[in-house]
Amino acid sequence: MKLKEYLSTLKRGEVRLLAEKINVSQSFLSQMASGLCAISPKRCVEIELATCGKVSRKDLRPDDWHKIWPELIAA
Repeated sequence: MKLKEYLSTLKRGEVRLLAEKINVSQSFLSQMASGLCAISPKRCVEIELATCGKVSRKDLRPDDWHKIWPELIAA
C-alpha cells in the first residue's frame, strides 16, 4: 500500500502518532507521502515496522528495493 493511501485510512490523531513513532514531524510525513521528500532506506524500515507491514519497503521504494534489501527478493 502506498504511504499516502495508508495515511488516508487513519483516524484523527493517528497520523500524529505515526509521525511520533518514526520520529518525524507530521508535515515531513506528509511530504514523504506526497513524494516531495525522498524516503531513506532506514526510514522505510521504520515505516514498515510502524505500520505493521501495511506499507512495505517494497511499496516505499518500488524502483530500487531489490538492490537495497536483496534478502526480500525470495520473500
